Amino acid sequence: MSTAVELLDQGHEVDIYESRSFIGGKVGSFVDKRGNHVEMGLHVFFGCYSNLFRLMKKVRADKNLLVKEHTHTFVNKGGSIGELDFRFPVGAPLHGINAFLTTNQLNTYDKARNALALALSPVVRALVDPDGAMRDIRNLDSISFSDWFLSKGGTRASIQRMWDPVAYALGFIDCDNISARCMLTIFSLFATKTEASLLRMLKGSPDVYLSGPIRKYITDRGGRFHLRWGCREILYAKSDEGETYITGLAMSKATNKKTVKADAFVAACDVPGIKRLLPAEWREWEFFDNIYKLVGVPVVTVQLRYNGWVTELQDLGRSRQLKRAVGLDNLLYTPDADFSCFADLALTSPEDYYIEGQGSLLQCVLTPGDPYMPLPNEEIIKRVTKQVLALFPSSQGLEVTWSSVVKFGQSLYREGPGKDPFRPDQKTPVKNFFLAGSYTKQDYIDSMEGATLSGRQASAYICEAGEELVALRKKLSALEPSESTRTDELSLV
Repeated sequence: MSTAVELLDQGHEVDIYESRSFIGGKVGSFVDKRGNHVEMGLHVFFGCYSNLFRLMKKVRADKNLLVKEHTHTFVNKGGSIGELDFRFPVGAPLHGINAFLTTNQLNTYDKARNALALALSPVVRALVDPDGAMRDIRNLDSISFSDWFLSKGGTRASIQRMWDPVAYALGFIDCDNISARCMLTIFSLFATKTEASLLRMLKGSPDVYLSGPIRKYITDRGGRFHLRWGCREILYAKSDEGETYITGLAMSKATNKKTVKADAFVAACDVPGIKRLLPAEWREWEFFDNIYKLVGVPVVTVQLRYNGWVTELQDLGRSRQLKRAVGLDNLLYTPDADFSCFADLALTSPEDYYIEGQGSLLQCVLTPGDPYMPLPNEEIIKRVTKQVLALFPSSQGLEVTWSSVVKFGQSLYREGPGKDPFRPDQKTPVKNFFLAGSYTKQDYIDSMEGATLSGRQASAYICEAGEELVALRKKLSALEPSESTRTDELSLV
């Protein structure tokens, strides 16, 4: 949708085909038969999501973000709270230095060693030379964050109590398995931009408050959505000069079939989706074959509705009343559960998730999801409920009144050491075929911001290739039966 918005602004025709009944990809949501909003995952908007914020402002969805307290909260077993508190009179980098030096999530020794490691990182260079620091960070893609952090004096306890939950929240894998590039990219943004660490969440469900405004912007400008249409096959040919180009997409919806033609085609997929879509013969190109070296991380998202307020730790009586929402209104991390990050959506996103007469709606992200994928939903809910109770003993006696489980066999691509070189550019060797998606090449991690940035980059490549695409259209038209007069605007799928 990011690509579509940019191209519509340039005056092109755009058609979007989606195989599911709702839009938004991994940020999608839907309403079940009982009226509950079910999300694909927990979506948090970091203050450094500049491309996404630009898009949201354009479609007038920026007003749908609720700013949280400028602190990162860790919930430990037994209900003890640790914080990285960025609330400080002076901005970056001093607010971050203060947060790390005063955090109660680590003991004094671990904080000192943590500070040493960060002082020896490219983050320091980012304060005076952001581009040079980014080059240094890219060069650290080949090692894990743990290997880098420990080599600079950091401790294993710091990883276990603080950085593992953060790594799980960012990339769904721990510090032993995530690339140093991924973590240090975030650190450099936190160090140089005061608001980068400030979290926001949607006031309600993504379908209403994010995808909805984007969809309206697209349709208001002539863009068209075609839901439940899946691509069965990419149809392609070669020119006399040996150049490959797409001639159409073989699409199907139930028993209906058709071939979709356009001047340019954009595959905005996740990693498993693009692997299914690409013709096997295209693996002869290293460009496409590299994509098959990327794999996704299994993740399970669990929603639990309670008859009280689970995260209210101060007043047992308030946690049992149902007249108003109380508790921790922010993204929450934990090192002591299989869900590394979670939130009470009834507090953080009340428009759709607070229901009068009901309590907390916890959304817990199980990462990695491998052990949970084969389990029945009832067993998953049982295990997660038990772990919630271990974090919040004061919730003893509260009952789960509704629950949902969403499983992704492959979600974000596994940002392990040495994987960054295999991420494809948005421009491909196929003349009229482009890629978008957070797994594609861009300087941010696999995230909503990465997806938005990739879409902008794809649209820029298409606009640059405009003359070539028009020439290809004329060439193909000469080979086909005459059609009605076409405009100079490109048509995109």
